[in-house]
Amino acid sequence: MAKPGYRVFDTEVGELRRMSPHFVRVTFRSDDLRELGWDGPDQRIKVVLPLEGSGFDAVPSDADWFSAWRALPDDRRNPIRTYTIRDARPDAGELDVDFVAHGDSGPASRWISAARVGDRMLVIAPDATSDEDSGGWEWHPGAARTLLIAGDETAVPAVSAILEQLPAGARGAAFLEVPEAGDALPLRAPAGVEVRWLPRGERSTDYGARLVEAVTEWADAWVAADPGAATVPATAPAAVRELPALDDDDVLWEVPEAADDGGLYAWLAGEASAITTLRRHLVKGLGVDRRRVAFMGYWKLGRAEG
Repeated sequence: MAKPGYRVFDTEVGELRRMSPHFVRVTFRSDDLRELGWDGPDQRIKVVLPLEGSGFDAVPSDADWFSAWRALPDDRRNPIRTYTIRDARPDAGELDVDFVAHGDSGPASRWISAARVGDRMLVIAPDATSDEDSGGWEWHPGAARTLLIAGDETAVPAVSAILEQLPAGARGAAFLEVPEAGDALPLRAPAGVEVRWLPRGERSTDYGARLVEAVTEWADAWVAADPGAATVPATAPAAVRELPALDDDDVLWEVPEAADDGGLYAWLAGEASAITTLRRHLVKGLGVDRRRVAFMGYWKLGRAEG
């Protein structure tokens, strides 16, 4: 049997660093992490959260850990949440994950508020020693000439890693909505990529409003300046030109294959209603080819995720 692309890594908290009012960077350390894989800049991983009283006693560690975890009784099933690798140094056995701290609204928020150096933690991540495709990442810009990147605070770690790994000649814009101005983190990005932070501030519960406004304004101006760049080229294969029309606004996740015809590539991630609103404006409102828009509803307002 082939070795699974993901596995459980047994780690401990090596360092906690408050990056801003709402971002906390946790560095996990262990020799186990020397086998960690990182296949794409927006690589998703799973963080297993401890249960009060029993910690990680019931967490399965075999190849089919997910089925075994789901079969556990509710009171013995550890919460699992999805995060993005912010940075990794497998040679040193280190993994950085940025957490959004927002009170005690969920098990992850409660954990980060009480975390201490030395705490044991389990992480489910790609196994570099496996020949299987790990998946779990969605950044596929292909030959795009213009990049549009947008997300809220839950997407900041992924966007940060994406920006750091862009080629020097990349061009475009990145929009990041965060709770307050102090959450604007220092980022490295190519000179041709504008990075715009959008603090909600007094509009602290109005998730996505500033992001939708800013991205819509940018996209409208971009299409007006170069109308043909957003559409499907006449020379594209029939399978691309004849892609079915967008008719399901309930879809919360769609990631196209990388295109080699240049033009725009949009990567949108964050609160589901804001992200689907942006996708709808690009595709239906401006006529942007669906295969140029990757969008991921990381979470949904009103549903506890933290």
